[in-house]
Amino acid sequence: RGAIVAGRAAWCIGCRGTQPVARAADRRLFGDIAKGAMLIVGRRTVADFPGQKSLPGRVNVVLTRQDIEIPGFTVCGSPEEAVELAKTAEKVMVIGGGSIYRQMLPYCDSALVTKVGCNPGSDTYFPNLDEDPDWYLAEVIQSGEENGIRYEMCRYQKKT
Repeated sequence: RGAIVAGRAAWCIGCRGTQPVARAADRRLFGDIAKGAMLIVGRRTVADFPGQKSLPGRVNVVLTRQDIEIPGFTVCGSPEEAVELAKTAEKVMVIGGGSIYRQMLPYCDSALVTKVGCNPGSDTYFPNLDEDPDWYLAEVIQSGEENGIRYEMCRYQKKT
């Protein structure tokens, strides 16, 4: 079970409900890794999906305290409910936003984090795994530059 997030070196991941910096390399990695997975996402992040629709070829789960229905999504009212549902899937990815990451990270054993070398402003943050004694940087999957912005795609692993 894992989380996938794109942010800046200061663990900034969003501003006003969207990613301030979107990179093609992240989109490709997400598409490859999340294919066929169960995705756990928050209601506000769903609003940032294309057309606010579920992502095809995946089981889409929205975690919200609101008593609502969202077409194409299974709604879970608590992290524990989402974890129980996740037991039915081979691959599960938590994909945001900030409060969903904080709620679900204790249940994750890995995290794919893209660190981007710029800071266009942010109001949403991912927990700093470099400072968390329960996590370690397992590998840098890829690094490079896109549109003049340096990036590193990193895999963090929870210590056992």
